[in-house]
Amino acid sequence: MTVPDPDGASTGKRTYGPDFLTALFQNPLDPGYADAAARKAEGRGRTGTARQIASGSTALMLLVIGFLLVVAYRQTVAEEPARTVARDELIEQVENRRDETAELQGRADELAAKVATLREQKLSGEALAQLRDLEAATGFAAVHGNGAKITLADGPTTVDPVTGERRTESRVKDTDLQLATNALWSAGAEAISINGQRLTATSTIRQAGEAILVNVQPVATPYEVVAIGPGDLAGDFTSGYAGHFFETLVARYGMSFDAAGVKNVTLDAATELKLRVATPSTPSSSTPVPAPSGSASEGGR
Repeated sequence: MTVPDPDGASTGKRTYGPDFLTALFQNPLDPGYADAAARKAEGRGRTGTARQIASGSTALMLLVIGFLLVVAYRQTVAEEPARTVARDELIEQVENRRDETAELQGRADELAAKVATLREQKLSGEALAQLRDLEAATGFAAVHGNGAKITLADGPTTVDPVTGERRTESRVKDTDLQLATNALWSAGAEAISINGQRLTATSTIRQAGEAILVNVQPVATPYEVVAIGPGDLAGDFTSGYAGHFFETLVARYGMSFDAAGVKNVTLDAATELKLRVATPSTPSSSTPVPAPSGSASEGGR
């Protein structure tokens, strides 16, 4: 049995075990901390690998997207000549049709002038005067004289603070123009035009989205309703129901309204008139004749 010799007496050498401070400096970390550090280093290695995989996937995706963009660009460039040719052909067709329309309009004007000359030569004075009056009343001929001009314009556009939608109460509507024209007819107007569009018995004033169409032609604010008629036409309009209605719109919604007399104004003839023929029927004595009915269109918000 060997006896321990901590002092080294048997060998003649004295040995010393490490003290606490020396052991602390030689092994500063507890074994548990060392294991945790090793696991953390291993986790960093795995994270780095995952990042490398993600970077590779991103690069591959960008490469695929770039390839698709290149293919799309090449296809677009390849189809561009065909689109350009088609567009040029359409432009050429439009220009040709426009030239044809201008030529036909010129021929129509020449024929109309010939018809007017022949009419002047063939008709007597009384018949010619009646024809001119009929043309002026129906809109087939331009008229000249004194009358009134009613001007309506949109008010400021406001936005609903809750919904963000634009409010349209301050905009002139088709019913407002209908009210103005009906009031002028009632006050004795003989001819009326709205922004240069002459009104006839078949004219329409209607709303199409945010636009107003007169004779299927768009008109925009300010709306100028010019009428030829009695000298007090503007005053009668202002003092009537239509004038009070528009003054209410001005006070409530900020719209613009003005009625003034005009002198020596000319209203052009209506365009694209369609001739219609009607044969009056003679009712028998036992058949009651219905009384005419109808009312003027009223404006409204």
